[in-house]
Amino acid sequence: MTGERVRISVLDTSPIVAGSTAREALRRTVDLAVLADRLGYLRYWSAEHHGMAGVASTSPAVLATRIADATQRMRIGSGGVLLVHHAPIVVAEQFGTLAAFHPGRIDLGIGRGPGGSPRAAAAVCPDWEANVGGFPGRLRELLGHLDQTQPVRAIPAIGNTPAVWLLGSTTASARLAATLGLAYAFARHLNPGGAAAALRTYRTEFRPGRIPAPSTVVSVAVLVAETDEQAAWLTGPTRLKTMLRRRGERILLPTPEEAAAWPETLPPQDGLVAGSPDTVRQRLQAILSETGTAELMFTTPVHGHPDRRRSAELIAELAPRLTVQPS
Repeated sequence: MTGERVRISVLDTSPIVAGSTAREALRRTVDLAVLADRLGYLRYWSAEHHGMAGVASTSPAVLATRIADATQRMRIGSGGVLLVHHAPIVVAEQFGTLAAFHPGRIDLGIGRGPGGSPRAAAAVCPDWEANVGGFPGRLRELLGHLDQTQPVRAIPAIGNTPAVWLLGSTTASARLAATLGLAYAFARHLNPGGAAAALRTYRTEFRPGRIPAPSTVVSVAVLVAETDEQAAWLTGPTRLKTMLRRRGERILLPTPEEAAAWPETLPPQDGLVAGSPDTVRQRLQAILSETGTAELMFTTPVHGHPDRRRSAELIAELAPRLTVQPS
């Protein structure tokens, strides 16, 4: 309802930026998670990607184990496990094990994408393309393992069931989540223009199932700095990387100095919410009005880890001034 306090969470890909390593990226993930836990964030999710030079989050279940051990209060999980690559029973076993170690704190977010290039996806699972077509059935099989209705039981998940979320960026994923009565996470950072329609579809078609009423989170790419000018400076690397990726050239996220020295004018970054706390608060409030969600999940594309930490602190400070809007 209007006036309800907005919940805030983190989506992390453990970015490997220029001049760093996967080991540093993973250590920074744990450091940011500890900070987010102290600041009052609700969740911390790790994504699954493969074969990407700038991404260290290939193994959400492993990362969740380390992050849950390092934190005290937050819900920890995946944003998400890509079910086209994994046997449903194995996912149930992994996250049932996590839930046994950390009761009431584990989220299992499920996605259907390949998480990388076709070549990388085939290296992870040669049958991934066929599994995409069978995704709804695989998802139902996973839920059956968690509910102990499959002939072979996922033993650690018995009595240790994580909360299940379906992730997506289209109305098709929203419709599947609604049909199965699942919580739904919309990737607005991937499809900024599709959020309103997908969430409207989800709420309209929702049938009680695993949860009794619709539950949503919307992920947003956000970078908050002390001033609009500083934020614009810090977004230069993301704008440069995006421009070069569209040309077919892959680079690690460069420094702001490297981006500023680029001889071409860098285009704006679609969907990135960046600026001072007041600027970002106004834009986030507009997203809340557009989507009707009560929870925003932030991913922060920035080169410097101190800047990422500071953005998380500023988000936590401005969050009490955000309000949920009627859906």
